[in-house]
Amino acid sequence: MKRILFIVFAAGIVIGSVYNLILAEKEVEHSKAHFGEEESVEVSMTQPLGVNVGDTAPDFELKTLEGEMVKLSDFKGEHVMLNFWATWCPPCRQEMPDMQRIYQDKDPIILAVNLTDTEVNQKAVSAFIEEFGMTFPVLMDEKAEVSELYRIQPIPTTYFIDSEGKIRYKAFGALSYEQMIQEFENMKETSK
Repeated sequence: MKRILFIVFAAGIVIGSVYNLILAEKEVEHSKAHFGEEESVEVSMTQPLGVNVGDTAPDFELKTLEGEMVKLSDFKGEHVMLNFWATWCPPCRQEMPDMQRIYQDKDPIILAVNLTDTEVNQKAVSAFIEEFGMTFPVLMDEKAEVSELYRIQPIPTTYFIDSEGKIRYKAFGALSYEQMIQEFENMKETSK
């Protein structure tokens, strides 16, 4: 019995390692396609891209509902709250009033990436934004490229990215106003 458990455990480690290698290759391929081969190779070797705390957050470019193009790298030097959400998600609905409140009270950089490929249509997104009085940038991930790049599951998922582009905190589920404030304060303290 011990021998069978050991074999199953060893097989799990091998399968997990192969899976991680495949995901790393996909990230490099995505950055090559998005940034050009030379630049992405340099970036991936000097600043490991990833979606875990301590990693450099992968750059991306998405359109807002109004059609403006926004890149994460546009905010280098700033602290960013990157939130992935959808209109049909109850915890997303729960945290939106707090996101709007912190945006009004503290004026942080918030990028709210809508999982547009999961929505009924863009009118539903517009209605949601109006219902919650959202005034921060809402980015439309129409082809799920960014949500796949960040391996989003579940939603909401929120990343706090420091002024150097490093992920300092990652949260699954709805955050309260107090938690958002705390994570922004933590990033400010660690960047001093």
